[in-house]
Amino acid sequence: MSHSPPNRALPWLEPGQAFPAVETAWSATDPAPGLLAAGGVLDVPTLVAAYSRGIFPWYSAGQPILWWSTDPRMVLETDQFRLHRSLRKTLTRLLREQRLEVRFDHDFERVIRACAHTPRDGQNGTWILPAMVEAYVRLHQSGLAHSVETWIDGELAGGLYCVNLGAMVYGESMFSRQSDASKLALAALVAFCRAHAMPLIDCQQNTAHLASLGGQLMPRDAFCRHVRMALSHPTPHWEFQPVYWQNILSDDGRSA
Repeated sequence: MSHSPPNRALPWLEPGQAFPAVETAWSATDPAPGLLAAGGVLDVPTLVAAYSRGIFPWYSAGQPILWWSTDPRMVLETDQFRLHRSLRKTLTRLLREQRLEVRFDHDFERVIRACAHTPRDGQNGTWILPAMVEAYVRLHQSGLAHSVETWIDGELAGGLYCVNLGAMVYGESMFSRQSDASKLALAALVAFCRAHAMPLIDCQQNTAHLASLGGQLMPRDAFCRHVRMALSHPTPHWEFQPVYWQNILSDDGRSA
């Protein structure tokens, strides 16, 4: 993570304390736009409260826990996902050769630890510190965090992990050990979301990579309205069925 140290007062959260309103987050004229608060804890109730309000944790070694609510927010509308021709070709070939398997939650901890060794675009080092790994493993054990795993020839080739509350999915991080493996995991997540009427995946950070796959910016107030609506819907059963691939393979109009 690379942002300037805070130079104006931030709310400091005690364990269990409620988050401030997201509208009070630092603005574009501040050193770290979207920074909302510091402190608190990474237990399951706090993380659920954060995600339910459009807030996420993101901090580096040596910093306190920092909580963010960016405006605008990077999102991927699942019906806008772009399955590029090269990825479509790879996907169809692997399926035809019966070399690809998508597994959900087969080895969540292995996935998040692999993600921890993959820096975010344009950044040095990891933001997934040991405390974050432990926190999201607890969230996974509570049934609220999931891994989407790309297995090729029986080996874990890549994947991602995410948080799911109601019909809302929050993408966190991904990794690849083979070309396109993380993109295949994202494609599988999109296919699953389409099958279960989950129209939006939160991507948090604006990157050229996500934009190339259909990601776009959404005003924070619109994003938070969507989150509130999505939380009223039931949570799906996290299991990937191969038939879900047709949800994106049949979508020729958005290939590029």
